[in-house]
Amino acid sequence: MFENLSDKLEGAFKVLKGDAKLTELNVANSIKEIRRALVAADVNYKIAKEFTDKIKDKALGTENILSSVKPGELMVKIVQDEMTELMGGQAAGINIKGNPGIVLISGLQGSGKTTFSGKLAKYLKDKKSKRPLLVACDVYRPAAIDQLTVLAEQIQVGIYKEPESKNPVEIAENAIKFAKGNSYDVVIIDTAGRLSVDEEMMDEIEQIKNAIQPTETLFVVDSMTGQDAVNTAVVFNERLNFDGVVLTKLDGDTRGGAALSIKYSVGKPIKFVSSGEKLETLDVFHPDRMAQRILGMGDIVSFVEKAQEQFDEKEAIRLEKKIKKNKFDFNDFIGQLNQIKKMGDMKSLMNMIPGMSKITKDINIDDNAFKKVEAIIQSMTPKERANPELLNMSRKKRIAAGSGKNIHEVNMFIKQFDQMRKMMQMMSKGKGMERFLQGAPNMPRR
Repeated sequence: MFENLSDKLEGAFKVLKGDAKLTELNVANSIKEIRRALVAADVNYKIAKEFTDKIKDKALGTENILSSVKPGELMVKIVQDEMTELMGGQAAGINIKGNPGIVLISGLQGSGKTTFSGKLAKYLKDKKSKRPLLVACDVYRPAAIDQLTVLAEQIQVGIYKEPESKNPVEIAENAIKFAKGNSYDVVIIDTAGRLSVDEEMMDEIEQIKNAIQPTETLFVVDSMTGQDAVNTAVVFNERLNFDGVVLTKLDGDTRGGAALSIKYSVGKPIKFVSSGEKLETLDVFHPDRMAQRILGMGDIVSFVEKAQEQFDEKEAIRLEKKIKKNKFDFNDFIGQLNQIKKMGDMKSLMNMIPGMSKITKDINIDDNAFKKVEAIIQSMTPKERANPELLNMSRKKRIAAGSGKNIHEVNMFIKQFDQMRKMMQMMSKGKGMERFLQGAPNMPRR
C-alpha cells in the first residue's frame, strides 16, 4: 500500500541529506520532488501545489529550530503534520444513534459496498455490542442478495430481503419496521450500484435517503481508482450530501491519490478503510496514523490495538508458564498462528511495524505463507504435537508424506521451531531482545 509514494517521498527528503539547515534552495528542491511524488500518486495538481506551498512556508519559517534537528527529519515532521491535516486531522466517528440507527451505503458497482456492509455489521456487533440488521436493496443484481445473505450467516447477524420486490424504497422502509419489531438497533442498507454515475441511479438512492432519513450516509469507493474516486465522490456528495467516505481495496496497488485528496475535494471525512475480503479487515481511519504509514514510519499503535483485540490474559499466563519450562508445543504454535491471522492481512500487519515496509516490499507475504507450516503440523499425531521431542526420522518421513512436503522442508521447520522455542525460553528469563533477534528463525515465505 502506497509503496511507490513512500519511495518517492523518501527520495525527496534525501535531497536535504548533508545540509546543515533548511534554506530556500534546498527546500525548493525538496518541495519539487514532493509535488512530483503526489502528482504521480494521482493527487490533483491544484491540491498538490497548495499542499506543498504550505510545507514550503512552514519549512522556511523554522530558523529558530534547534540545530540538533537535521533538515531531513524536520521536513519529514512538517510533511507528516500537513498530510495529517489534509486527510482530515482526526478520526471521525459513525453516527448510529436512533431507534434504530440507520446507515445508508452508496457507491458504484464493484466498489465493495456489499462486502463493506458485512464488515461494518461485524464491526458494530463485535466492537460496539450492537445488534445490526443487513438489508438487501440491490434489486438489479441477484448475486448481491445472495452475497449479503452469505455474509450475514458468516457473522451471525440478521438480514432482511424481499427477493420478489423491485422497489428498493419500499424494501428499506419495510426493513426499518422489521428492525423496530425485532430489537435490531442498527440497520445497514446495501444499495444498488452502476458501472458509472447515471441519473436513474442518483434519483433512486436520493429517493431511498429521503424516505428513510438515515442517521449516517456513507460513500464507498475503490481506492485503486485514484483521482476518478475523488471525482465520483464529488458527484455523489452533490446529490446525497453524505456524511463520510469508506476507502476499500487498500491492499491493492494503491497510489494514494484518493486517501490524500478526497477530504479536501468533498469536505467530508474518510471514516473507514478496508483491505481484502476478510470480514475482520475493516479499520477506523486515523489521518495521523495513515500519514505515518505513507511516510514509511509504520503504525505501531494500530498494530498493538489489533493484537489486544485477540489477547486472552488467561491464555497468555498459561503460555508463559509453558515457555519458561520449554514446553511450548505445536498445538500452542498453531493456536498463536491462528490468533495472528485473525488480526488481518499479513503484509498489511507487517507494514505497521516501523521500518518493516522496506523489508517486506518485494516479499509475497499473505495468508498462504503459513499453509506449509500448517500442513506439516496437521500431519502429526496429537501425541507428536504435544511432544515435539518425539519426532525422530521415521516420524518425520511419515509427516512429510502426509503433508505433501519433502523431508528437507519438514526438518527445516522443526529446526526453526526448536530454535524459536529455545529463544522464547531465553526471553522469558530476561536474556534480552538482542540475542533473540540474532538467532530468530526465518519468516516463512510463499
